Amino acid sequence: MIDTFALALGHGLLAVAMMRLVLRDGLDVDPLLDDIKSETAGNRKAASALGRNEARRARGEHGANSDERAQ
Repeated sequence: MIDTFALALGHGLLAVAMMRLVLRDGLDVDPLLDDIKSETAGNRKAASALGRNEARRARGEHGANSDERAQ
């Protein structure tokens, strides 16, 4: 009788702990995933000429600033 109670108590506590872990909000959220996605998007843009030109315009090296200097 005592062995059955001890076995049921131990497994019951493990089940409660497992349910608490599974139902956590942050379980499916990986904080590094957003960084990896943005880095990948940046690498893809940098691999094309269009993406490199867009990055230069965004930094202000070419674009509106170069038009003002030309005048």
